[in-house]
Amino acid sequence: MIRNVIGSVLALAGATAAVWSPFRAWYDGRHGSDYRIDDLFTGITDAQAEVIGSILLPFAFAALVTVLGVVLRSRTLVALAGLIVLGFTILWMVRVGQAEGGLTVGGDGTGLGDGVANAVGGGILLLLGAVVMSGRGRTRTARLDTPPRPAPAYPPPEGDGTGGRGHPAPDTYPGPPPSSAPTRTMEEPYGPPPWEPEGERRDEGPPSGRRP
Repeated sequence: MIRNVIGSVLALAGATAAVWSPFRAWYDGRHGSDYRIDDLFTGITDAQAEVIGSILLPFAFAALVTVLGVVLRSRTLVALAGLIVLGFTILWMVRVGQAEGGLTVGGDGTGLGDGVANAVGGGILLLLGAVVMSGRGRTRTARLDTPPRPAPAYPPPEGDGTGGRGHPAPDTYPGPPPSSAPTRTMEEPYGPPPWEPEGERRDEGPPSGRRP
């Protein structure tokens, strides 16, 4: 979030500098708004340009792309705006260098002016803003292959006083279900041995060992 804010501020500052640059001196005191956009492709002439048809047009378009990139938090759009500003500025420098036989920088108002510096600085700020921005956040989704948590073996009894925690006390779980197999007691006699036929059951003598 902080990176998006800082990147947006840098991008908007760069777009503002780029749009303001045509109203400053570009070369020999001539403003950037005096250069026709067609001269960048056919050659620099002395013809004066209308503001809407000057080099301001691509810079205004770059500013519009910057605003969309900031609203959509798109690093691609902001970087594209920076490339547009730098691209047209470099193209203008190439055409002026061809027409003048070279570019010069003078402190008396001749040569390259501060308008070119504003345009180059604005394009660099736009690219820097695109680098700083983090873009849209990725939505975190739960993994589909995560196995569900197993349910308890025995459901907790109702009204066992768990205190609303949702987990019963250790001693409140019911015991194992009663077995359906019959049980024997010590008083019940055992049946005949499994190896003795039921029809040949021998008689047990009296406790004294005497025969009847």
